Amino acid sequence: MRHLVLILCFGIAATGFAQGFQFNDSRVKRLAVRDTMLIDSVSINPVEFAVYTLSGMQLDSTAYAIDYGRALFSLKAQAPKVDSLKFKYRVFPDFLTKTYFEYDPDRVVNSSGNLNKVYALKEEVNTAVFTPFDGLTTSGSLVRGVTAGNNQNSTLTSELDLQITGKLSEKVSLRASLQDANLPQQNGGYSQRLDEFDQIFIELFSDDWNIRAGDINLENNTSYFGRFTKKVQGLSLYGRINHESSQTEAFATGALVRGVFTQSRFTGQEGNQGPYKLTGPNGELYVLIVSGSERVFVNGVLLERGETADYVIDYNAGELRFNPTFPITSEMRISVEYQYSEQNFTRIIAYAGGGHRSDDGKLELNAHVYSENDAKNQPLLQNLNQEQVAVLQEAGDNKELMIAPSANLDSYNENKILYRKFFQDGREVYEFSNNPEEELYNVRFTEVGANQGNYVLTNASAINRIYEYVAPINGVAQGNYAPVSRLFAPTQLQMAVVQGAYNPSDKTSVSFEGAASKEDLNLFSDLDDGNNKGFAGRLNLAQTLYEKNQSKQLTAFGTLDYIQNTFQNVERTYAIEFSRDWNLPLLPQGDQTLITSGIQYQDTAVGVVNYSFEHLQYSQNYSGNRNMLSGALRYKKLRTQFNASYLKSEADTANTRFFRLNAATIYGFKKAWVGAKVQAEDNVSRHPVSGVYDPLSQGFKAYQGFVGKGDSTAVFVELGYRYRVNDSLRGNSLHEVNHSNTYYLKSQLIQNENTSLGVYANYRKLGYTDQSYEDEQSLNSRILYDQKLFKNLIRLNTVFETSSGTLPQQEFTYVKVDEGLGTYTWIDYNADGVQQLEEFEVAQFQDQADFVRVLLPNQVFVKTHQNKLSQIITFNLQQWSGKNGFKKFASHFYNQTSYLIDRRVLREGDTFNLNPFKEVDNTLGLNLNFRNTFFFNRGKQKYTSSYTYLANSTRNLISLGLQTNELRSHQFTFLHKIKSSYLFNFNADLGTNSSTSENFEQRNYSLETMALNPKLSYLFNDNTRLEAFYTLNRKENTLGELELLNQQNFGMAFAYSNAEKVSFNIEANYIKNSFSGSAFSPVAYQMLEGLQPGSNFTWNVLAQKRLTKFLDLNLAYFGRNSEDSRTIHTGTVQLRAIF
Repeated sequence: MRHLVLILCFGIAATGFAQGFQFNDSRVKRLAVRDTMLIDSVSINPVEFAVYTLSGMQLDSTAYAIDYGRALFSLKAQAPKVDSLKFKYRVFPDFLTKTYFEYDPDRVVNSSGNLNKVYALKEEVNTAVFTPFDGLTTSGSLVRGVTAGNNQNSTLTSELDLQITGKLSEKVSLRASLQDANLPQQNGGYSQRLDEFDQIFIELFSDDWNIRAGDINLENNTSYFGRFTKKVQGLSLYGRINHESSQTEAFATGALVRGVFTQSRFTGQEGNQGPYKLTGPNGELYVLIVSGSERVFVNGVLLERGETADYVIDYNAGELRFNPTFPITSEMRISVEYQYSEQNFTRIIAYAGGGHRSDDGKLELNAHVYSENDAKNQPLLQNLNQEQVAVLQEAGDNKELMIAPSANLDSYNENKILYRKFFQDGREVYEFSNNPEEELYNVRFTEVGANQGNYVLTNASAINRIYEYVAPINGVAQGNYAPVSRLFAPTQLQMAVVQGAYNPSDKTSVSFEGAASKEDLNLFSDLDDGNNKGFAGRLNLAQTLYEKNQSKQLTAFGTLDYIQNTFQNVERTYAIEFSRDWNLPLLPQGDQTLITSGIQYQDTAVGVVNYSFEHLQYSQNYSGNRNMLSGALRYKKLRTQFNASYLKSEADTANTRFFRLNAATIYGFKKAWVGAKVQAEDNVSRHPVSGVYDPLSQGFKAYQGFVGKGDSTAVFVELGYRYRVNDSLRGNSLHEVNHSNTYYLKSQLIQNENTSLGVYANYRKLGYTDQSYEDEQSLNSRILYDQKLFKNLIRLNTVFETSSGTLPQQEFTYVKVDEGLGTYTWIDYNADGVQQLEEFEVAQFQDQADFVRVLLPNQVFVKTHQNKLSQIITFNLQQWSGKNGFKKFASHFYNQTSYLIDRRVLREGDTFNLNPFKEVDNTLGLNLNFRNTFFFNRGKQKYTSSYTYLANSTRNLISLGLQTNELRSHQFTFLHKIKSSYLFNFNADLGTNSSTSENFEQRNYSLETMALNPKLSYLFNDNTRLEAFYTLNRKENTLGELELLNQQNFGMAFAYSNAEKVSFNIEANYIKNSFSGSAFSPVAYQMLEGLQPGSNFTWNVLAQKRLTKFLDLNLAYFGRNSEDSRTIHTGTVQLRAIF
């Protein structure tokens, strides 16, 4: 009893003591989303910290990062896109966070009083002195050069690469990147505008403001109707003013638009990984995509770009290819959003706005204006004449009327396809002509459909296509091309947006947004301008109905969207598959109203369940209601996710019923898991009057099971099976049309310091109920294997992939560039004055390099199956250096073997070959590269020797047929330093080189080659050497005219190098070519390497002078002379400034 009394007294005393220290530690704040947010001025207690969206959904802790000590919060990339967040948290008691003083500040005497009675103690303070521009770092270089010669005009070269970072003052920092070059395009590349890849910007910034000029990633992700992302080039300004209890922001941007937003939608092809061609909004086959601007969705799910992720994209070609680890089927709806470089007019964008928000998160207001328009008086690719402008003025917004004659007078140029004009049967007729004495026209032909034009394509081998007139027969056109061009009108889009949010209490939130737009589809015309303006509005409410201990919460929410049918936003407002989700008609008409209401219950221990009811209406032809139920629940080791919806809609074209279910459950063991997924759709569409089923009616049921073991972030293996049945309309009801069985394996079997092995495989078989269709099967796999053996003595790197896809019949042309800045030269072998594809050769000398090869948009794709194997084996015995006995002897040797084979075989039937080594007749693409090099004393100059065997084979499918090249070569090199002054080199090469073109027989050859090249160098010192060398070459063609070349090359060279002052190289060659056969042919050009039979001389001088510590002068001179041609001189002067 005595102990009980003591405990009771202690409890009463403790309660009274605790009441003296009571404090209000729970807080709720609503803040606008930024990169980094300061939640409070004091540290946050990690206990009971929670983050919610305005709709009441709690964010998982994996979606954000929080520094409790500094109260700093930031969202991760996978977090949902929201405008504002609500924070519920606790702070520490006041006695832990308040500021303590050694002396009471209110009792400290001010020094302005009676100093005779006050003593002051002073401590010396060393204040750091700030030096302007101190710490500003620069790196890079600036190059300016000029090249001239008696075989070319003067050309300028320019290159800039400059990086700057640092502080201009104590509070102002500078960041800059300047990269620009007018370098020639790469061989076979798609780059038609290199400035798409230059990065130029200068940025000044402090804590509260920012100024940036150059390349800008402009975006708005807080607005509902005005959301957009743009890559532009211009000037942007940003500033922030901090008030006592709020802050105000303002921004403005003016720039030139690099890309125009568009979408491309298509259905995946069974077993076809790509490439898939992206087209422009007007059906353009060639689109240059702004790098990094694309967003790829499959069945509404956003994918990730990368070789080890879901897909890769060729921005220049506009082609999308999916990786083997993301198999594509005919059941996949693929949607791609991207910005493409449109060059019809100079396009200008203006974007400005501001916002105000209170620190307590109760009030937030934002507004912005957006304007994007073409400068109609600044056309780029279009050179509009008065007649074409008149056509646009009369066309209004009707694109079908924007067609005009394309013939324009032009002057003769051997690099152009030009036409003369004459009249036949009262018609203007254009006929190809290369006669400089005639009146010539530059004519563009447009494909208008079969029997809709009077011209046909006659010469596809010319670098620019040649068209020929075909007279109509009985009034019926016989061609499919016409001498007209489609015109593109300048457009304008303007938008003004006002949005706000008010939270009167922790349980209530209200937000709104209003937007007005003005879109003009033809700035040249006032016709059809009555529908240019539109309005959209949104109201959002959320109310917490029940809350218990911040762990259980019941929230009700509702939204109202209203969009006029004339309203136009910059990018889409709703989900990528909004039309399919609601079974919208092809052309929904009238103003749109979307009402959403729902309720959400969340229990941190169990999960979350959400129900919503939505009503969508277009005032003229559509009305739909949709019920949605979704959730994520967990019970012990069992986790379940589900999403179900039921839509009932009525439209002028169809009445629909659409049920969807997507559910998944997984049960986790200690180091294993087992799970299942169920997906189903039942979409029934009937005609509103007759009740007949619509052909778009469809459905499917899919079941999946899987088991796994290990750690999915390290070593693991997962096996799965998926069965799917697809239903479609047959007669007047839905019946099964096909079914598929899919088996897959995902694994990382081994992962340690010496070994890594990952295996992925996906096999799918699609069977049709209609026996007239053949079953289809596809296999995608990838094996990655890395191995280190015997303490890194042997290294193996293996990659093996199989996939199905398509191979484009590649078309290309040649474009003339400034002299000396290209890669190819034109040789008119048939002397007809027409530049034809088979008449271009890789230039052997830079003064002849006047053309680049540009790949054209692919239009024809052939189904293929691809096998790819890459293997590298390295024997590094040199690491035994310093050992004794056999290891000492073996340490002199080093061997590396690399093997790559990428074979694409025509896909026929339901069979495919997994053996990449098997030779088959229907091989359409092949890249085989084998190289083995065996070294003795590698990296030394003492009897250093190497033997290399090369075997390369390539086969390419182009529009003019298959082209095959094969190379076999045995190469031996020897290097030895005699005493300290002489260096002896010897190279030998024996092999074959062949090329076969399916349609260009004159380009076929098979060469047997032999080359011997001894060289003796005398070393005056480490900086100076004199060389004498001799080369004996023999090339014999075993095809065609059996050309034979015996070549002898005598040469001398002198080199001096002093890195601090000057360096130069001088080389002279006498080349004697004994050649039998026609010297004016593609085969002879290949054998002679651009030289002539008989005596040839070449010489060159290269010099570099360090003028100052930061400035170099480079001089280059090249010359050559042949018996039957004049002497060619080419010189280059170049200055390089080093930062």
